[in-house]
Amino acid sequence: MAKAIFPIVVSASRSTDIPAFYADWFFERLKKGYSAWTNPFNGKKSYVAYEDTKFIVFWSKNPRPLLKHLDYLKERGIGCYVQYTLNNYEDEGLERGVPPLEERIETFKMFVDRLGKGAVIWRFDPLILTDKIDSDKLLRKIEYIGDQLKGYTEKLVFSFADILSYRKVKSNLERGHINYMDWTKEQMIEFAQKLVYMNKAKGWNYVIATCGEIVDLDGVEHNHCIDDRLMVRLGYKSKKLMDFLGVEIIDNRNPSFLFYDGDAIYLENNLYAIIKKNNKDKGQRIACGCMKSKDIGEYNTCPHLCEYCYANASKDIAIENWMFHKKNPFVESILG
Repeated sequence: MAKAIFPIVVSASRSTDIPAFYADWFFERLKKGYSAWTNPFNGKKSYVAYEDTKFIVFWSKNPRPLLKHLDYLKERGIGCYVQYTLNNYEDEGLERGVPPLEERIETFKMFVDRLGKGAVIWRFDPLILTDKIDSDKLLRKIEYIGDQLKGYTEKLVFSFADILSYRKVKSNLERGHINYMDWTKEQMIEFAQKLVYMNKAKGWNYVIATCGEIVDLDGVEHNHCIDDRLMVRLGYKSKKLMDFLGVEIIDNRNPSFLFYDGDAIYLENNLYAIIKKNNKDKGQRIACGCMKSKDIGEYNTCPHLCEYCYANASKDIAIENWMFHKKNPFVESILG
């Protein structure tokens, strides 16, 4: 296969909602052994082979179509977790293509039942300010969902909508007649303080983390969305994955463990994992904490049609590509 890469870790996907709209396509390609991908910057086509794939990070606002495929991943010995974006912009109409909020909360819990709560991460992303949404209203929206998810997830990840830095986002909001505003640093700090307090007062005990934010906020971590530490916890029985991540697994009863002063990851039965390799993806934004992976999505293909979308140049293009895909649902690439 010409110009194929053989990733150990796959991201599906930052560029489109594969679980919601392309789950059947992806798993058909996984069974076929490869898919095609077009570089959005130079238009060149390449191939992704799945022979060595041992872990997949799914990103979605509606991953329910994935449920029927989870057993196949287990058969293949492929681990996964889900970055589940669960926002509440129903009243403002910013996410018209997603299912009702209560259905999405139910889906979240269904995935936790199948994968475990550590494998389903709640994202309220992005936090967007408009003439109809102020920071206190955002906190109330988070509070409602946070109460429903108590005991179902370990982490809440968020980001502040950075509209002026993203031309597509700005254009899409203006086209939708959304009166937006950018966050100031002072607003970010105040919001984070209130969120951290709410997390404690409510007894949620979530790890609170930001995605791709440079600003340091008290009580808030910088997230690693493609997270080697989480992969170790969930997939440490895969030798190929552990070798790729540079992991040593050691029994804490081993005398050498007594001299280790780093941040070991507890597994089970006295076993700990130590990552001895820097897996950071240097190709991402400076503030991005993700490790290296291969993203297989395509821009301009997500029919959720969110008003603030950064992945679609326009709704018309996204719908046109989605309809084209449905005519050829199992060919080598999303776009056929």
